[in-house]
Amino acid sequence: MDFQLTDEQLDLQRTVRDFAVREIAPHVMEWDEAQLWPGEVLRQLGEMGLLGVLVPAAYGGSGLGYIEYVLAISELARVDGSIGLIVAAHNSLCTNHILLFGSEAQKRKYLPKLATGEWIGCWSLTEPQAGSDAGGTRTTAVRNGDGWVLDGAKTFTTNGNHAQVCVAMAVSDRAQGKHGISAFLVERGTPGFRPGKKENKLGMRASDTSEIVFEDCRVPAGALLGAEGAGFTGALQVLDGGRISIAALGLGMAQGAYDAARRYALERRQFGKAIAEFQAIQWKLADMATEIEAARLLTFHAAWQKDQGQSVTRSSAMAKLYAGEVAVRAANECVQIHGGYGFIKDYPAEKFYRDVKLCTIGEGTSEIQRLVIARELLK
Repeated sequence: MDFQLTDEQLDLQRTVRDFAVREIAPHVMEWDEAQLWPGEVLRQLGEMGLLGVLVPAAYGGSGLGYIEYVLAISELARVDGSIGLIVAAHNSLCTNHILLFGSEAQKRKYLPKLATGEWIGCWSLTEPQAGSDAGGTRTTAVRNGDGWVLDGAKTFTTNGNHAQVCVAMAVSDRAQGKHGISAFLVERGTPGFRPGKKENKLGMRASDTSEIVFEDCRVPAGALLGAEGAGFTGALQVLDGGRISIAALGLGMAQGAYDAARRYALERRQFGKAIAEFQAIQWKLADMATEIEAARLLTFHAAWQKDQGQSVTRSSAMAKLYAGEVAVRAANECVQIHGGYGFIKDYPAEKFYRDVKLCTIGEGTSEIQRLVIARELLK
């Protein structure tokens, strides 16, 4: 395994980094404070091919792999975790579920629109009473003629208020337990389908997170995504790749927090010298940089395995667990190095501190990742 990036991958990294600094950085706090949806930036990211990174060219996508995907997400998150999260949920959850399990007709209908950013996608699994225990899904799908009727509610759906298509899990056969859960494609404007409450969040505030409500929502037979009863197992496969997304998100924000801390330590002077000259600060920076590098290697290892077609259940959980927790530690030290200025919004430290916590919760908590890892180790 060789992590040496190709010239093309390095070009992609530079392109995304330059774009993030030029088009995103000036607006980060404005979007965060007002919880503004960054529609224009998403349109530009669509034109750049970053909303269809993993989609083959035949369906209008960039046809790239997970290494490139990690580079893109981490560079966006380095500047603003909210943008990284929007792009990650769109790519690795909604779009990827269709790519993995959609029929040819479904792929040709949805992937070109999603890959170019003409449409934004969301993915609804979590419910008020079914979080880590996704098998406890209560939303129902009942056959009605040649179609289905969906009833229930989802929560914590990223992009929920702005998506044109939603991939939603619902129970189609209660007697089959987890194997009675199916996946469905539901388009915006379908009667009985609507976004609910928009969540007012601690961090990632420019990223929309909302409820999704189904009330006598009638969809055609062609809305079934994958085989009937295969929604739960399909969701687990999607989450294997999704955890690489969150690892990349954590990696990017950890790097951003480190960059801010290093920059401030070199500029801030106390007792007649830059605080970077004090050993206490140097050790903090050394620990941050070391942990970030370890997180980078775990994340790229999982991405490389995914690109090789290997199972990534263990490696993606390890990457997500470690990178997410490193991000929390890096953001904490970033605030500490800034001192009082780390507690005010004039500096980026406090936003990283708020944003990073999602990485130890979303797409499986750190505790769930440890269960997944242990299960894989003890097989």
